[in-house]
Amino acid sequence: MRIHTLALLLLAVPAAAQQPRQLTAEDYARAERRLDSHTLPLVSGLAGPPNWTADGRFWYRATTPGGGGYFLVDPARGTREPLYDPARLAPAVGTASGRDIPAGQIPILSLDLAGGGRRAAVLVPEGRLTCDLQAYTCARAATPRGAVVSPDGRMAAFIRDYDLWVRELASGRETRLTTDGTRDFGYATNNAGWVHGDDPVLTWSPDSRRIATFQHDARGVGDMYLVSTNVGQPRLQAWKYPLPGDSVIFRIHRVVVNVAGAGGPRVVRFRMPADPHRSTVSDHVRCDGGTVCDLQWFPDGSRVAFVSSSRDHKQAWMRVADARTGEVRTLFEERSQTQIGDASFAEQLWRVLPASNELVWWSQREGWTQLYLYDLDTGRLKNRITSGDGNVMDIVRVDEQRRVLYFTAQGKEAGRDPYFQHLYRIGFDGSGQTLLTPEDAHHTVSMSPDGRFIVDSYSTPDTPPVTVLRDVDGRVVRTLERGDVSRLAATGWRPPTRIRMKARDAQTDIYGLMFTPSALDSTRKYPIVNYIYPGPQVGSVGPRSFMPSRRDHQALAELGFVVVAIDGMGTPGRSKAFADAYYGRMIDNTLPDQIAGMRELARRYPFIDIERVGIWGHSGGGYATAAAMFRHPEFFKVGISESGNHDNRNYEDDWGERYHGLLVRTGTTDNYANEATQTHAANLRGKLMLAHGAMDDNVPPYNTYLVVDALVKANKDFDLVIFPHARHSFGADGDYMMRRRWDYFVRHLLGAEPPREYQIGRLGN
Repeated sequence: MRIHTLALLLLAVPAAAQQPRQLTAEDYARAERRLDSHTLPLVSGLAGPPNWTADGRFWYRATTPGGGGYFLVDPARGTREPLYDPARLAPAVGTASGRDIPAGQIPILSLDLAGGGRRAAVLVPEGRLTCDLQAYTCARAATPRGAVVSPDGRMAAFIRDYDLWVRELASGRETRLTTDGTRDFGYATNNAGWVHGDDPVLTWSPDSRRIATFQHDARGVGDMYLVSTNVGQPRLQAWKYPLPGDSVIFRIHRVVVNVAGAGGPRVVRFRMPADPHRSTVSDHVRCDGGTVCDLQWFPDGSRVAFVSSSRDHKQAWMRVADARTGEVRTLFEERSQTQIGDASFAEQLWRVLPASNELVWWSQREGWTQLYLYDLDTGRLKNRITSGDGNVMDIVRVDEQRRVLYFTAQGKEAGRDPYFQHLYRIGFDGSGQTLLTPEDAHHTVSMSPDGRFIVDSYSTPDTPPVTVLRDVDGRVVRTLERGDVSRLAATGWRPPTRIRMKARDAQTDIYGLMFTPSALDSTRKYPIVNYIYPGPQVGSVGPRSFMPSRRDHQALAELGFVVVAIDGMGTPGRSKAFADAYYGRMIDNTLPDQIAGMRELARRYPFIDIERVGIWGHSGGGYATAAAMFRHPEFFKVGISESGNHDNRNYEDDWGERYHGLLVRTGTTDNYANEATQTHAANLRGKLMLAHGAMDDNVPPYNTYLVVDALVKANKDFDLVIFPHARHSFGADGDYMMRRRWDYFVRHLLGAEPPREYQIGRLGN
């Protein structure tokens, strides 16, 4: 009788009341207007990094209401002037490149002010141009694509047929520097498995006479394969890609190549065994500008200082090689129970000081990243330079005459966000530490070559930047740029909210950002979406400096969500113990901290509906998302996992072996098996979408296929999106994936219906 009555009542409910709320195309358009393609053009006064010239001047790019421009500053004279007339340079760039380049978006790479002229290198998709900024003419540069130009600007080094070559830029004359390079044993090869390219990896000596590089040994290393999707027979892509546990990985045989001298080019091999393909600051041995990571030339080019790392990153050796003989000395060794180094470090967090036979070196041996002074001849520790809580992040300048150095550090100012970075000065003996950038903000700094001036751009995630010129004691000489968000604010834009919570242990502070709808109704309940990138080399939040948009966080919030990004335990920037919180337990993924943080936020902000929790991430975040849905199914209801490295036995060797340790097999299993998400796939309860590019040469798609296979075998429902031609970041398919992500959360977490097939990217500004 009661069942019959209930049926009649349901029939009496109007059909419209049973339908989910319908979001419109205008709702999605309002969200799209919070993406950086729409917000960034509305912010002026954002300054790019300064580029110092030999005479003490510098140039930089700044955004303007009309787009952007370049400015030349003479600190000594106190002048600031436009570097060129954009309206005159843009046509010259267009004529030389055959491409229409907007006047406010001309990408200048370098500037030569010799002889009172102004000649600039401009990068276009077709290559480099050389432009005269006074005559307003441009021509294609003779620099080979991907080549590394010498410090004197006369030569460019490049790879051809596995050997190293140089081209004289003035004459175009080419010289072959090596002769024995082969397919799997080439010189300066740029291949770490997860990333690979044709540009060389090398570091020129300061006098442009020698090159430090290596012969890259891939002999015996396993192959990775991808197969194209096309009409007709598919094309096979194959390249060397070592995996954890492989008996053979990449090795680097270090060499110095003498570019010029009696008898022509000469290769000097270091008298030592090959190093594993490892560095302390990256999952590669290639650093910015194509230089070799963990390597410095002596100023006179006579010797090379470098760091060798063990395969498991638990040992590192500071070494010096004679560039003429190849003789190698080991100065000292670092050891760690977990891993040595940090991908958040500056690339050269150490300095060789031959004039005083000293070395400034970093170490985490006492729980924080500190600087130490060593004897360069004996390798003996002389004294510790920095101390206390907080990490040294970069050495900005070393003044050998005054025996002081300038460094950036974070976490040293009590009561401030521990991720904010400041500039300090300190004596070699550890005395006289002085804060030079006092504002409570994140500071990005650069010092002039002569040490007289500092360019400092400071901001927070919710306040736009101010860029100033300071003297060497930190006093502000003049303001260069001041970020202006007034046009953006007029559209209803609002910055994220900085948040602080307690981690899983209820003791440790963790930090993040929260994004809420512009028209937040505090009486409503909003589902919460957790964006995650769990580290270990970076976190979810990203830079602590100002950004008008961060991914699509605010855009998603506009659709009716609270979006949070939280840096949990196991991410860098804090203490060594914090960074190593889940070393060897990769599937942890900071998830207990994400859960603890969101529960605390829900208690603090009643408009958060903690019963409706979603999560998404890309790459390592895709791995974490699947882990969340499988390991914490009672908390996470909807997940979107993109390009995840779900089984680190199927991802490049350096990632897993650095953060999990070497693979150890025991019987039919190993110490990586329980960290693979497919092992736990049968626990899925909520709604899960998996996405991957079929041509992903970073995280091969087989990682996601393993999860698909496990879900099928467990008879679980899930959604799958494959992009047949996409690499790791989806490229041209990225906007489609963003829209599918919005749709998935709207439908399954918000309980509404999205507009049909909305297309991101068609809105005008």
